[in-house]
Amino acid sequence: MAQRIFFATSEVYPFSKSGGLGDVMGALPAAMQNNGQQTAVISPLYGRISTGNFRIRPTVSDLPVGYPWAPITANVYETVHHGVPHFFIDRGEYFDRRHYYNDPVHGDYFDNAERFIFFCRAALALLEHLGVPPYMVHAHDWQTALLPVYIHFLRRSNPFWANTGTMFTIHNLAFQGRFSSRLFAACGLPQEAWNFNGVEFFGDFNLLKSGIAYADAVTTVSPSYAREILTEKFGCGLDGILRQRELNLHGILNGADYAIWNPEADPYLPCQYSEQDMSGKQGCKDNLISELGLDPELKDRPLLGFIGRMRGQKGIDILNAIIPDLVRMDVGIVVLGEGNPIHETIIRELMEAHRGRVAAVIGYTEDLAHRMQAASDLFLMPSRYEPCGLTQMYALRYGTLPIATAVGGLRDTIIPWPGDNSTGFIFTEPDPLDFLKTIGQAVQFWTRNPVGRREMIRRAMRQSFTWDKSCREYIDLYRKIRLRLDQ
Repeated sequence: MAQRIFFATSEVYPFSKSGGLGDVMGALPAAMQNNGQQTAVISPLYGRISTGNFRIRPTVSDLPVGYPWAPITANVYETVHHGVPHFFIDRGEYFDRRHYYNDPVHGDYFDNAERFIFFCRAALALLEHLGVPPYMVHAHDWQTALLPVYIHFLRRSNPFWANTGTMFTIHNLAFQGRFSSRLFAACGLPQEAWNFNGVEFFGDFNLLKSGIAYADAVTTVSPSYAREILTEKFGCGLDGILRQRELNLHGILNGADYAIWNPEADPYLPCQYSEQDMSGKQGCKDNLISELGLDPELKDRPLLGFIGRMRGQKGIDILNAIIPDLVRMDVGIVVLGEGNPIHETIIRELMEAHRGRVAAVIGYTEDLAHRMQAASDLFLMPSRYEPCGLTQMYALRYGTLPIATAVGGLRDTIIPWPGDNSTGFIFTEPDPLDFLKTIGQAVQFWTRNPVGRREMIRRAMRQSFTWDKSCREYIDLYRKIRLRLDQ
């Protein structure tokens, strides 16, 4: 086997997905392969994994893992997608569940620490079983954050790992995998890792902090977010350790997978369209208005879309607070997402109160997300923070002008109105009044300046956030890491 970059992730599209991480891991390894790298992906074999269109075959049986008790083993399955081998770690009591990380009613699974410590150790066991030391192990988010830590300490005692580089990417600093200190005792790390500059965090075992502390390089998913998380405001309590690692912290903007998100060839759309021929976008809008039971008069008024988790980060409460004001602007609002039951209940009540003007679908389906992107005229992202964001990239490509907070990757991807190069609308503070004011400006622009609107839409659709530039930045960092290790 050639030198290979192994991506470790808790989800990967099209097999598993709860959000942007799944999309990124579905696209980045294939893009790296197209840029001359040998890649592979390791993720859990969930009970709800999407296997219908893929031949997933068993490849390793009873692989010794030894956690959380000595005889425990894992089975490994494999398939190839877009030329990239995908390995799936199977252990039924950990991964054969309806949801990936939590139950919507009861919250996070009580054994999430054990589940993903097991996954990390099984991934290490698999890599040794394959017999060729990886060129790089690239871990993503707290669920895989222990991999760089294990490898850091294994280099001392196991020659197999002596020259394997590690990179850790933070997709969302707020989700840290913080657990009781008792779980450290059996995880297989030496006692010296338990310190303020290591895996310990105010007496708890913090998996995300562990990856930050021990990876050869730490990245996050946009340049602006990399700067923001060094501050107390956005650092989620980890700004101290991040400032310690600042020289090894890099912001690399995510890309969009235009093979999937492309209105010219999107199989989910009732009408396809392009920058040159936009007529299909109106057809998509008319179709969605009919599908969701909205007032037909909205076909000639702005349709505002929101797709995202119903959590405070995404600002769903900020949107809910102004929906009555938006209805008075004579616009339509469509919402797709799931999350906090309180936010879900409020949006349902708003839909009942404003039937024909507000439509909300609780849950997430890929096909409806595509149809909503195409049908909406303006796309709402009142995020309190946004490490990168992918939906605004999709919105731009679909000619749906984003209205977003000036944070993280939103700042890096949207050129704000007014201006000759503008592609969307930006507001500074994630509060209802600032959001409402900016929506009002966007609605006025949309209705009163049809020529300017068409020009902005075309500029938006010409924006390109492919993975190629990101891949070059990752490859350059990989090389620098290996040079340091080889010295």
